[in-house]
Amino acid sequence: MSRPTDHANLDLARLHLDVCFGRSAGKIIWQPRIQCWWSDKRFLAQPLPEPYEHMTEAEMYRHLGCSNRLYHYNACFERVEDPRVRVTRRRLDDADTETIWETPVGAQRAVDHRSPNHRSLVHRKWAIAGPEDMRVAAWREARAAWRWNAETFEKVRAEWGDLGAPTMYMPRVTVQDLYINTMGVEQAIFALHDWPGKVEAYFEALNASHDRLIDVINASPIRIINFGDNVHAGTLSPDLFRRYVLPAYRRRCERLHAVGKFVHAHWDGDCRPLLPFARDTGLDGIEAITPRPQGDVTLEETRDALGEEMFLLDGIPAIYFDRTFSERVLADGARRVIDLFAPRLVLGISDEISSTGDIERVRIVGDIVDDYNASVG
Repeated sequence: MSRPTDHANLDLARLHLDVCFGRSAGKIIWQPRIQCWWSDKRFLAQPLPEPYEHMTEAEMYRHLGCSNRLYHYNACFERVEDPRVRVTRRRLDDADTETIWETPVGAQRAVDHRSPNHRSLVHRKWAIAGPEDMRVAAWREARAAWRWNAETFEKVRAEWGDLGAPTMYMPRVTVQDLYINTMGVEQAIFALHDWPGKVEAYFEALNASHDRLIDVINASPIRIINFGDNVHAGTLSPDLFRRYVLPAYRRRCERLHAVGKFVHAHWDGDCRPLLPFARDTGLDGIEAITPRPQGDVTLEETRDALGEEMFLLDGIPAIYFDRTFSERVLADGARRVIDLFAPRLVLGISDEISSTGDIERVRIVGDIVDDYNASVG
């Protein structure tokens, strides 16, 4: 069956915007993130099942009849160090790379390790390991600038076309920056307790840098903005969230909403202790909240937390795309998410289909969404 409302027949960039801005007449969009499945297999030199082996990523999305959340547009926003910062990188061996940032107030050093078994980097030496590193980092953030690359925007748009609306994610906020980007969880928790004044000075500089990025975002054509924070309540307590994350979220949302942006944040860990704050954040929605049996919340608890105002982005546990679970479990789960959250729903996988997932299961959900959209059309 091929209906005018089916994803295969739609401008999915327009549908994406229409859903987020309440113009879709009740329709939703199916937007699974499957880059992990693709990238892991490519990294490990594993052949993709036919017919995907000889396709580009964009061609695979078209073949599967679904939209993509196009964070590829992040490359349009370029961070620019103060001209007095001298950055040097050198290979220490086949696996480790050293980066040094020399500034007028001191230097920072980091060492990243690249494993032959995984495509992600491991931090052997974090960029911030002590109060002097943090002082230098604050100096750099206070003087960092941001610029827009229009040429990159056109290249991404040419590659991906109408498979999704242009989307970007901002750098991680305050505590999440320390945990994931610059210090690691254990060192960051000690820093928050042992030298809070230096940490807060760094946060002030980081927030000011992100304010300058928002100036560039607000002048750009990208209308869907994510806070790429990877929030996990196991490390981010309600007290830390209330003190350091909530004010930054509110400030960001106020500025982005002033020019009509749609704003959401990425919470992909355990979320139950933080869900009571959801409607206080100023966000339009939350991405990647993972329900049971994979996460720590039920769909009903998430629905109660988001209320009538906020969107859910994603909602189907990633493990439902592995053959551990039946196709019926996947289909029933997808219908349950739609029943609870449509039309304030960008349906996707919480968080991404794994490299062991069955890619053809993407079609099962796509058929359910197309049937739903036809029923409200």
